[in-house]
Amino acid sequence: MLRPDENQTSAPTGEHSSAPGSSLSSSDPSVTPPAATPAHTSEPSCAPDASLSPGDPSAIPSAAALPPAHSALRHEIRVWTRDLLIAIGLALVIIVFLYQPVKVEGTSMAPLLSDQERIFINKFVYRFEPIERGDVVVFWYPLDHSKSFIKRVMALPGETIEIRRGAVFVNEQMVPEPYVPPQYTDVTDFGPVRVPQGSYFVMGDHRISSNDSRVFGPVASQYIYGRAVFAYWPVDHFGSLSTTEANNK
Repeated sequence: MLRPDENQTSAPTGEHSSAPGSSLSSSDPSVTPPAATPAHTSEPSCAPDASLSPGDPSAIPSAAALPPAHSALRHEIRVWTRDLLIAIGLALVIIVFLYQPVKVEGTSMAPLLSDQERIFINKFVYRFEPIERGDVVVFWYPLDHSKSFIKRVMALPGETIEIRRGAVFVNEQMVPEPYVPPQYTDVTDFGPVRVPQGSYFVMGDHRISSNDSRVFGPVASQYIYGRAVFAYWPVDHFGSLSTTEANNK
């Protein structure tokens, strides 16, 4: 059974500039015309910007005055920051809309999955790919749709499945199962049973401790909503759960 994990600018400021000095008519009665400035003055004249005090803000070089190396570095930092934010955003979108973290409860899929293990499931893969034998799928429990189960697909629609002393036969052909340790094998016979169209026969890898299609029957395709693709906790189980790798694990 699965339970979803409980976890999953500053606006640009406009440039402000003071308006140019307004022209005032000399006829304005509220303004007194300035007195005439004498042509000569005894005050010594000083060339503008002849010297700057250390605290003068104008002493700080503008961005245009920075050496080319500094400008290039600032540009690179902006580009890397932008790309990093885009990558993080895309990763969040993929995780939220394509993948779902879930927690495994129980040991029916041991040794592939252990109790309390955390995995990611792909929720959209079966919109583009068919369900195949060996896929580890997540589905709504047919007898209680408030619960989710995780099992391995053993037989496809229209196939006939039978278990003889623990060995699984599909259409009279034995299915190799390297993922089932001998100590987990259930030697009880079952079937033969024909899988209805639009349904799948699923079983847990821990055969002697699994509530699966041998008990509640084949699972309709509309109840299957994801495939287990990746384990991320505990760290010693970190890795892919694809069909090929799972079979060899």
